Amino acid sequence: MAIPQLVLFIVTNHGILGNTTQPTGWYLPEVAHPYSVLSKKFTVVMASPKGGYCPMDPASLNISVQGNDTESLEFVKNTVAIAMLNNSKPLDQINPADYAGVFFPGGYGPMFDLADNAMAHKVTRSIYEAGGVVGAVCHGAIGIANLKLADGSYLVKDKKVTGFSNSEEEVLQRTNLVPSLVETVLVSNGGKYCKTSDFDEFVVVDGRIVTGQNPASSMKVGHEMMKILCKGLKV
Repeated sequence: MAIPQLVLFIVTNHGILGNTTQPTGWYLPEVAHPYSVLSKKFTVVMASPKGGYCPMDPASLNISVQGNDTESLEFVKNTVAIAMLNNSKPLDQINPADYAGVFFPGGYGPMFDLADNAMAHKVTRSIYEAGGVVGAVCHGAIGIANLKLADGSYLVKDKKVTGFSNSEEEVLQRTNLVPSLVETVLVSNGGKYCKTSDFDEFVVVDGRIVTGQNPASSMKVGHEMMKILCKGLKV
């Protein structure tokens, strides 16, 4: 059977941080870095709960400019990629059988519309149970933290996983602005949570599940997903 040549990015539609007026959304390097890797061999499709516009956290662009983040700066000039994020596919129009893998980028937006999204869970479960790869980075890990498989067990149960840590959330003083904490939810649903020092690169691979702790981990998540995708094997 031919391996599907599409990889799905499930991106947030949510653009405001908690009960503040602060804009948020998806975090630029957490989309741009994996995209720069995976798009070399796979066609990336952007989808979201509602479809249409997916807001980027403006702070992530500022940080990318200040840090001269080449991949991120090239990404915002990529008219095809940006057009997909401005007019993303609604999740209910996605056929999971078309996809070899699915990836949840972070940013604070996913904390509000992807933690318990039934359609995101359905699509991701179908891709995973058909032998596909599941990836997430930073707050994007909330997209898989509550996901249950067909047998009723949590996807992350007994799996080594990571995501934005409670200590990193405390450093940013945003613990009270989010409805839940990524690390706490992963642990409560049976995940074997792992982490490194705050804001350092850290990626965990367990079978066909690839997770990164924070923005610094985004590129490596893309590379690790690519390794498994290119094997085309169920592990």
